[in-house]
Amino acid sequence: MLPVKQALNRAGVKRLDKVSAPDNSSDVTKHLPDDIPVALRDSPSVAPATVDRSMLVAGLTTLGAIALAAGILVAVQLQRSQPAQSNSAAVSASTTNPTASPTAASVNADTMLGHFRYPEAPLAELTPIVSDGSVKLRKAAAKAYQEMQAAAQQEGVSLVPLSGFRTLTDQDYLFFGKKAERGQVAAERAKVSAPPGYSEHHTGYTLDIGDGAVPALNLSPDFENTSAYKWLKVNAPFHSFELSFPKNNKQGVNYEPWHWRFVGDRASLETFYKARGKK
Repeated sequence: MLPVKQALNRAGVKRLDKVSAPDNSSDVTKHLPDDIPVALRDSPSVAPATVDRSMLVAGLTTLGAIALAAGILVAVQLQRSQPAQSNSAAVSASTTNPTASPTAASVNADTMLGHFRYPEAPLAELTPIVSDGSVKLRKAAAKAYQEMQAAAQQEGVSLVPLSGFRTLTDQDYLFFGKKAERGQVAAERAKVSAPPGYSEHHTGYTLDIGDGAVPALNLSPDFENTSAYKWLKVNAPFHSFELSFPKNNKQGVNYEPWHWRFVGDRASLETFYKARGKK
């Protein structure tokens, strides 16, 4: 093997310790490998994006206009809905609370001079409750009355039927004819007799009752002092009869202790209580 010195001489390499090499560090640096990838080194510089201010302003203005229009539309709709809601609330209140006013029944019902309108009973539905056939009631009411009369008789009380079903013609005379005979005004006459078409007697469920022991008190407020009235006051409800015009009644009709009506089935109950607007 050749000595190291000779080998270097043959290769033409000079000793670095004797030759002062020039400072070529900058040139060496130029040839050093770079850590930055080629793709990034070669990428052209990109200028920062700029925003078109005029387009931005126009966009914001458009959005603002849309929001304002939507707000105005909502406000208009709310204003329109408020009256409707108020009306609905008022209607709901009057429907769910028909007795809010003491005059609600009289306002809603078909009345005249304190009397309610009633249909005339079909003649085929009527049956007599006296031997001469002059006093008639609907069949259900007639049966209940005859049972009540028999029960009173067993206790020594004499119930006498004075008047039952009346036609419109009958009531026409009792109201207009008697009014003229006595020189009464309509409102005064209505306190003791209903106008035609507005009498409970039209229904065939109502009758006037007297006391056979004291006929002089029949159709008089003093009838309340008779045995017949006292018995009826206690026992009539057991036979589905009730007093039509008690003292201080809301209709303003005079007190009639002799005037009783049958409410013992659905038809009779609806006849009287639906007429008053009661459910």
